[in-house]
Amino acid sequence: MALAQIIQDAWNAQAKWLMVLRPLSCLYRLGFVSNRWLYQKGIKTSYSAPVPVMVIGNITVGGSGKTPLLIHLVDYLTQQGVKVGVISRGYGGKGPFPAYVDFNTLPEVVGDEPALIVQATGVPMAVGPNRQKSIELLLQRHQLDLIICDDGLQHWALNRQIEWIVLDNNRGLGNQKLLPEGYLREPVTRLETGTVIEHSASPSSELYMHLAASQPYLLNQDNNKIFDSQSAFYAVVGIGFPQRFYQTLKNLGIEQFQCHEFPDHHDYDIEDLQFDDANPIITTEKDAVKIMALLKQYPDFKQDIWVVPVDAVLSPACYTVLQQQLQQYGIQIS
Repeated sequence: MALAQIIQDAWNAQAKWLMVLRPLSCLYRLGFVSNRWLYQKGIKTSYSAPVPVMVIGNITVGGSGKTPLLIHLVDYLTQQGVKVGVISRGYGGKGPFPAYVDFNTLPEVVGDEPALIVQATGVPMAVGPNRQKSIELLLQRHQLDLIICDDGLQHWALNRQIEWIVLDNNRGLGNQKLLPEGYLREPVTRLETGTVIEHSASPSSELYMHLAASQPYLLNQDNNKIFDSQSAFYAVVGIGFPQRFYQTLKNLGIEQFQCHEFPDHHDYDIEDLQFDDANPIITTEKDAVKIMALLKQYPDFKQDIWVVPVDAVLSPACYTVLQQQLQQYGIQIS
């Protein structure tokens, strides 16, 4: 088992042995605080885009549900007549950067999440570690009212007008320690400085969301096949918090599945999808983006692969707050 997976499992279990990593967490805190101070004092400069920027991120490592939230907001704002563009770090992508993302862009070039976002919404999108260059690339091609930054909450080189911080209450904050002793990217006090959207079925505030799963669809083979929840599946997943996916399967009435976990943003090989029998595979939309690209290289692959789509469902207060925030920057939505 890879070291990253061992630490991930320890975070989820809040293992006591993680305290041996505390010296590294202190170094992380020192680096983080020093970097933040350099930007606050103007020693390092931040870029201000010519249009408002909204960052959607989290203070934890691993999945929180921010990508489905971003996809939903893009669709919603587009329907309201707002011209939206999206930028991202493009984690897992090989570049070259900045890269413009369209329907034909391979996830190995720009990362799995940007490929998924564009395939789901058709939004103008650019990726790369230099967010300024990504924004400039977008604005060369499109006239935009708003740019949404996927992740980037800790990227102080980019000024932002709005911050939405997704807090997954199902996973929580673990031992509330910074990396690597815990899975926090920033101290818990960071939640006081942005708009916190609780990802929870039992929220404690008016600003919350949950993910609603739809009927699984077949990624390959005969699209006329009917999904059978009573089948035995291989659950193949490479996301930050796979336990949420397993709970989604159970909510869909799927009880027989064998878990095959990979690290977040895993680059799949065909061997990852090969098993001793013909039982179907079931996976997430994020994983499906990479698996679909892989299947193009192996057209004779016959095992059925089912994909579970999820949609973010937001509380009414989220739309009210969004409207108020955008109105401050001259963007009107009804």
